[in-house]
Amino acid sequence: MRDNKIPTIRAARHFCRSREPLFRRLFFRARSKCRHATGSAPSGKEPGKMPNEIIFVSSVPELGGSTPITNFPEMKLLFTCIAALLTLSAGNALAQADLSRLADHPRLLLPKGAEKKLLKQINRDEVWKEIHTATLGEADRIITLPVNERIKTGMRLLAVSRENLRRIFILSYAYRMTGQEKYLVRAEQEMLKAASFSDWNPSHFLDVGEMTMALGIGYDWLYPALSEASRRTIREAIVEKGFKPSYDTAYNWFVDAEHNWNQVCNGGLAFGAIAVAESEPEWAQKIIDRAIDKVRLPMRHYAPDGAYPEGPGYWGYGTLFNVLLIGGLESTFGTDYGLSQMPGFMQTGTYEMQMVSPLIKHFNYMDNSYEPESSSAPFWFYSKTQDPSVLCQQVSILQRDTAKKYLKDRVLPAMLIWGAGAPMEKAVAPQETFWAGRGNTPVCVMRSGWGDPNARFVGVKLGSPSINHGHMDVGSFVFEADGVRWAIDLGSEDYNTTETRGVDLWNMAQQSQRWDVFRYNNRSHNTLTFNDKLQRVNGSAQIIESDSATARRFVKTDLTPVYAGQVDKVERTISLVDNDYLLIEDEITAGKNYTRMRWTLMTRATPKILSDNTVMLEQDGKRCLLKIESETPIVWRFEKTPTVNTFDSPNPDVTMVVFDTDLKRGETQYVRAQLTPMSSLSRALEGKTGCIQTSGQTPGNNE
Repeated sequence: MRDNKIPTIRAARHFCRSREPLFRRLFFRARSKCRHATGSAPSGKEPGKMPNEIIFVSSVPELGGSTPITNFPEMKLLFTCIAALLTLSAGNALAQADLSRLADHPRLLLPKGAEKKLLKQINRDEVWKEIHTATLGEADRIITLPVNERIKTGMRLLAVSRENLRRIFILSYAYRMTGQEKYLVRAEQEMLKAASFSDWNPSHFLDVGEMTMALGIGYDWLYPALSEASRRTIREAIVEKGFKPSYDTAYNWFVDAEHNWNQVCNGGLAFGAIAVAESEPEWAQKIIDRAIDKVRLPMRHYAPDGAYPEGPGYWGYGTLFNVLLIGGLESTFGTDYGLSQMPGFMQTGTYEMQMVSPLIKHFNYMDNSYEPESSSAPFWFYSKTQDPSVLCQQVSILQRDTAKKYLKDRVLPAMLIWGAGAPMEKAVAPQETFWAGRGNTPVCVMRSGWGDPNARFVGVKLGSPSINHGHMDVGSFVFEADGVRWAIDLGSEDYNTTETRGVDLWNMAQQSQRWDVFRYNNRSHNTLTFNDKLQRVNGSAQIIESDSATARRFVKTDLTPVYAGQVDKVERTISLVDNDYLLIEDEITAGKNYTRMRWTLMTRATPKILSDNTVMLEQDGKRCLLKIESETPIVWRFEKTPTVNTFDSPNPDVTMVVFDTDLKRGETQYVRAQLTPMSSLSRALEGKTGCIQTSGQTPGNNE
């Protein structure tokens, strides 16, 4: 039976390769099923059982000879599988990597023999020459450090895995670019030490994903110089500590996750699989095919315009490993199996760039950092689009990085591989000063211009608290002007601190402990609170209207779903007027019961009451006027952030500028807030600018 299978498989390969690429990919999927039908199975723990096959008698007459296909049982099965797959749309077809197309080692990202070309590109630009030289210097520093040990922090081994990835990637790069034996020796030591760990902490599978990528890149890049004994030890560790736990149901929930865990874990495992594919073809086929298939789950959430659901910091994590996966597939197989063409994905480089403010700070909603870091991912998008504007913020970050913090980037060589051809001096700013992304977490930014640290910048966050890493920050905003961020977001709480103190941090239910964390609930964000209640985790706010073309640019949203049962209706419109001042307009319809509304502004400025409806904010010698118009009386309160919970981080320099007002029962009323920065303060006080309107009209209401 096995002897009969060989010629038929070859004939089918010839037939399929004469047809379109999609049909060719479908063949390789079916070929794998034939292998399973003839008794071939992965070594070690079986990754999974094959599904039931559809059986029919093919009427295809001949294939490469005179013998009918029906005489070959395997070919019946082969074309059964192809026919079944062809009933699917092309976009949903499951791609299968063709392991027969494997190039020689090294093949991940930087193919064999590409070193000289890369070095030539690097030497054309002083910025890249400096980064390259610093990378080699960091490799020399790593050699002086003790070999990395298995030391957990709380529930995580992640810091160790990340440091291993950084060290091995940089050392492997240094060896390939210089040929100096010292880098090879130390990289081999790091890999063998990691291979000796009892496990890579599969209970927190990100740790496994990053460690597998670390050993995968080292194994592949250093393969020609590694001893056979070292190859075997590293390869066995990748299989035993990487691949096998990924098929254990106690750990592999990430496979169907729709967030960064899927991208990181599948990307890391795929690197390991590509690296050891010759020696472990069955495992490699399973791991790579699964990664190509499953990574589409989180990737579909880039649609329609590239906004990443988890925010800019996690964009730098999930998207980075996503493009590493794509880059690894392309360099190995010559294709990414359509991943980069998923809706919204090629636009997401613009999202990342827009999330950085004139002060070169993140719009840090949800669990995201305030300080942006250099990232390799934008350089991948440049390599594909040749649009230098996607690099404008990265260039600014690198220019400010006098301490060379970019050396902490654990995939730094990828930046050089993807970016060395980029003319850094031509990374000019884009033209767009208004950007709105929809999808799972709609977000909008407006700015008065690029390249000016005193420019106005507004960021508006919508969506739902239930998104991964989500906060109850729906309807919240940040505002920068005159070199000061007047309205701030506190960002993330420390995970290890909360977890070690018993907080069930990742339970997103309405009454979970997560919302006891001060930084996570709506009371600590620039949004509304009714009767001191939490926003609804099952609610979601979308953009219902926006205008990017007029002097009053705005985004409008219906917040009612996140306040269900608290008020009958609430809409918020946030505008940047005349590229000058910020206007927040709330339209609220209260129910028949008593409702007290709390309006909050989080700030590092010092507030001072000027009148019943006016507060002056002062910070760093700059001033900003906050003026309120309300149909009911307001009561100002200036509060420091509470420290009731032992797991809450202190925020000593933060003040909550709050006013309360009692809403009219059963009626609709309007509350308007205007933030006018110092540069236009005198005109605002004189009444010569567009201060708060009293017409009762908001964008979308006959305006």
